[in-house]
Amino acid sequence: MRDILKTEELDIPEGVEVTVKSRLVTVKGPRGTLSKNLRHAEVDIRLLKGKVNKVTLAVWQGGRKHVAVLRTLKSLIVNMITGVTKGFQYKMRTVYAHFPINCIVQESGQKLEIRNFLGEKIVRHVDMLDGVVVSESKAQKDELILEGNDVQNVSQSAASIQGICRVRNKDIRKFLDGIYVSEKATIKQE
Repeated sequence: MRDILKTEELDIPEGVEVTVKSRLVTVKGPRGTLSKNLRHAEVDIRLLKGKVNKVTLAVWQGGRKHVAVLRTLKSLIVNMITGVTKGFQYKMRTVYAHFPINCIVQESGQKLEIRNFLGEKIVRHVDMLDGVVVSESKAQKDELILEGNDVQNVSQSAASIQGICRVRNKDIRKFLDGIYVSEKATIKQE
């Protein structure tokens, strides 16, 4: 059954400026600017200005799966607003049983070099995506901190680090070595 009209509303907080032009959403805040192309979704995106700034998303004559896109797009815009106000931080821990994994941050946080994984001589390199900076934790041993404004880039960089350190050709129940995400948070805490 098709719904005639389904809408979602999103309030824009103070200090954040959102612009929408032909389904290209740009969010400006104190930490920077993020933009996302949402032209693939057939959704009306409107910016309401007044006492309270709002973004409205609407689907006309949408089926079940078409209406489900509304909540996804709303979450994308909320993540962009959170990114330009607070930023995203992922903490990763190196786990090893015998051979200590050496992580070396290069090019002021743009690249990561991983050595001695399972005692192998292979040197693994991971490039961070745009706007993501990796650093070693000062408080905790064997911990990496990934920070950035775009949650998709930060999480994909963390996934790239974890994926390059997968144990192959061994029993993964016994060989639990690797680099894993231990905590997800915002940079600016309440």
